[in-house]
Amino acid sequence: MKLDAVFAPAEIEGSRLTGRAIAVIDVLRATSSILTALANGARAVIPVDTVERAVRTAREIGAGEAVLCGERGSRPIDGFQLGNSPAEFSKANVCGRTLVMTTTNGTPALLAGSAGSRCIVAALLNATAAAAALAGEEDVVLLCAGRGGRFALDDAVCAGLIARRLAGAADIEATDAARAAMVLAAEWGDSLVTMLRTTAAGRQLDRLQLGGDIASCGTLDRFAYVPEMNALRITL
Repeated sequence: MKLDAVFAPAEIEGSRLTGRAIAVIDVLRATSSILTALANGARAVIPVDTVERAVRTAREIGAGEAVLCGERGSRPIDGFQLGNSPAEFSKANVCGRTLVMTTTNGTPALLAGSAGSRCIVAALLNATAAAAALAGEEDVVLLCAGRGGRFALDDAVCAGLIARRLAGAADIEATDAARAAMVLAAEWGDSLVTMLRTTAAGRQLDRLQLGGDIASCGTLDRFAYVPEMNALRITL
């Protein structure tokens, strides 16, 4: 298996993702929230790039089914039913509904990941399941959402945990980026919540009194399933 890691979508050049299996990672918080929403019965999650497109998409789906969710600067978007905190994606709020989501970092990464031959949703919450889902692939990219177009430690550690599981299950040919992610995972893998609190995203959540999201996103392997995106629609 060829294994690569990309620490932010801005690093992607040309057709780098074409024909490759992609795992998109945004630990704080988009992919963690997507996993939580689908666990609580959401029908699908549709990632979009702008607030305006989200509103149009939700209108096309219909007010009875669509739920607008997302954030800008970690804050809920005015007029949206939900923000981007995993706690908001309860059964009462999402069961049987289609979520239309736009976030600062996570949904751009998901849209970039759609260029791959396959695109799965990964986080700390399903790291082992994500590795198992990728184990049979020949060419894998662990695509981190990053933060503001740059490296984010939380996503890189998650990528490293997935990479270490893949390395333990198959022969891999890892790029320097994938190897670096594995080194970070070895350093932080036993103290994930502490690591999340030290990151720029974690500190911002604390400032906004959203620190509870850190523990929600920092639990390793809470879920044993892996959502997949097809035609820009994420489902189980």
